[in-house]
Amino acid sequence: MIDIHSHILPEMDDGARNFSESIEMARKAVEQGITDIFATPHYYKGKYDNDKEKVEGKTRQLNRVLDDLEIPLKIWPGQEIRISDELLEDYDNNSVMALNGSHYMLLELPLNHVPRYMERLIYDLQMKRITPIIAHPERNLEIIRNPHLLEELIWKGAYSQITAGSITGKFGWRTKRFSKYLIHSGLTHFIASDAHNVENRGFQIREAYKWVEKNLGQEVVNGFQVNAKNVLYGMKGKEHFV
Repeated sequence: MIDIHSHILPEMDDGARNFSESIEMARKAVEQGITDIFATPHYYKGKYDNDKEKVEGKTRQLNRVLDDLEIPLKIWPGQEIRISDELLEDYDNNSVMALNGSHYMLLELPLNHVPRYMERLIYDLQMKRITPIIAHPERNLEIIRNPHLLEELIWKGAYSQITAGSITGKFGWRTKRFSKYLIHSGLTHFIASDAHNVENRGFQIREAYKWVEKNLGQEVVNGFQVNAKNVLYGMKGKEHFV
């Protein structure tokens, strides 16, 4: 299983605080059946200045530690990039990166709204052969009020990723209900953990996939997993689930 969104790198953001916590998270990920995980620390200028070079360096360090401990988990570099009108400049300056140098970039919206320049940003990224993945749209208040906004962004070329904990109820019953609506409506393409620790922000991917299998069938689970594999290996391909 491949997880495209996590905060497993130590000392980077509000995720793992040190290597001991990263190791603990790695062991829990393996228990969930995860073999490959993207480390996507926040990139939020002025708050989390985790540029590409820093992320790649810390990823190499953690992979060495896991290899020494014989923990069968591979870490791949990425970022969860808070959108801004400087994002394209940051990409050209090599500060932000696509996931493991693929064609896919994980983007974070503000919690309360969808900036009006989002459609233009999607277009500009596609001109650079980058496909944006919108992280956890089920927790964006404007999208909750008007799901058509997400539909428009997907129609323009974006993908979306729902957090496993949203499906299992970690973020409350409203988020759980809306997440299931997005899956049923074919408005999401990935399920990922967004794991921050092992206490209150764990992986829960296995549990989320069990719900999908029970309610929509194994074929839909396979589709989500193929999409994650496409990201890892840099292939193009988008599934729509109904």
